[in-house]
Amino acid sequence: MSISLPVEFENQMKSQLGNVDYDLFEKAINRDSKTSIRINTDKTNEIPQSATPISWTETGFFLKERPSFTLDPSFHAGAYYVQEASSMFIEHILKSLQVPKGLFLDLSAAPGGKSTLLSSYLGKEGFLVANEVIQTRAQILKENIIKWGLGNALVSNNDPEHFEPLEGFFDLVLVDAPCSGEGMFRKDPQARNEWSPDHVTLCASRQKRIMDRAGSLVGASGYLIYSTCTFNEQENEEMIQFLTSEFAYKPVRIPLDPAWNIRETQVQTDDGTFYGYRFYPHLVEGEGFFITVMQRPDDAYTLPPGKIKDYKHPFLKEVSPKDSTSLDEELGFPLTGQYYQLNDSYFRISSEWKAYFEKLTQHLSIRYFGVEIGKKQKTDWIPSHEWALSTLPKKGFQTVDLPKEQALEFLRKNDPNLAEMPIGWVLITYENLPIGWIKNLGNRINNYYPKEWRIRLQD
Repeated sequence: MSISLPVEFENQMKSQLGNVDYDLFEKAINRDSKTSIRINTDKTNEIPQSATPISWTETGFFLKERPSFTLDPSFHAGAYYVQEASSMFIEHILKSLQVPKGLFLDLSAAPGGKSTLLSSYLGKEGFLVANEVIQTRAQILKENIIKWGLGNALVSNNDPEHFEPLEGFFDLVLVDAPCSGEGMFRKDPQARNEWSPDHVTLCASRQKRIMDRAGSLVGASGYLIYSTCTFNEQENEEMIQFLTSEFAYKPVRIPLDPAWNIRETQVQTDDGTFYGYRFYPHLVEGEGFFITVMQRPDDAYTLPPGKIKDYKHPFLKEVSPKDSTSLDEELGFPLTGQYYQLNDSYFRISSEWKAYFEKLTQHLSIRYFGVEIGKKQKTDWIPSHEWALSTLPKKGFQTVDLPKEQALEFLRKNDPNLAEMPIGWVLITYENLPIGWIKNLGNRINNYYPKEWRIRLQD
């Protein structure tokens, strides 16, 4: 049984859509939503059977029915991310604008859908800061960045105000703002009970505080992307008015295929006509969503990373470029790594982003970065789970590919009982996707899957 819609919300939507479209809208949000995933093409090109493509993305697919993702080892391997279809439109924005691959910031990043999308777009050419203000959500974000495994991201746990010293530092800033959640009324009927005009006003006030900082973080010619999962103009078009009154930005218009049924909206400002894109669930096969893009002028301020002669940090220790190259050679990695030590563990980022990373660490509370490789004991390595899930090579290790039931037992952190298991460190895979390590000591086998990640659900 569906939960009725608030009267004020009905009136708002009838005003926005008209009575005929509103009836279709109301029917749509009382139907079940479709499950969609985005493939991690750096790990796999396998598309689930019966999956259908999402029109505005090359990597997103609708599933015929929602499976138990918890009981799919490929999910734990980071082969795909369960993401709402409408928000994958960001991929179309990036590709249609051919946004240069530089330093990106996802300011409100948890749980990680948009961050992993940005990470895939940047690939080996760019670097991402994925930030989340709420500590528990930052932990979920960290886990999803680790599973995605590209090693081109830093996870931080900061309030937007903490970014003040980094004005003009980023080539792209994405803010998927906390909002009143009108677009989630289908997926989460209880959200209808939490909605009120006062809550919309409160959300808009919070968004202005966030955007008052975010708007200044984009450097010359860079892009600002603002999105919400809500329909009302107060949190959408009025935010465009606010941003353009506070900061110098140029309009950006995104090409649309009319068959997508995405509604373009126009906002008149002193700096010209700006554009927003609204996804209605009676018109598209996704949830409610709004997004807008704008660009900084070419003469806007850009903050250079500078050079830190003697890098000092309370917790991180820089490994010299010469020793970093030696580590790359030893581990069989491309000779492009810059390493840092946190306690006894080694972390690796691309050396191209060394100056940017070190500047970021001076101002942000870092929760994770690059790829944690593990600990070194004399000439041997204790490899980390993060290395197992990363796309970095794992040369010199034996590999054992498990069938599904045995892979699930491994993910439950049960010690595998396998005949002829190689001695030493063994990389466990499922359908050739790494899922973790075991160590065979001869008389016993130890499962190194992280305790806090283990599956508790039974078949």
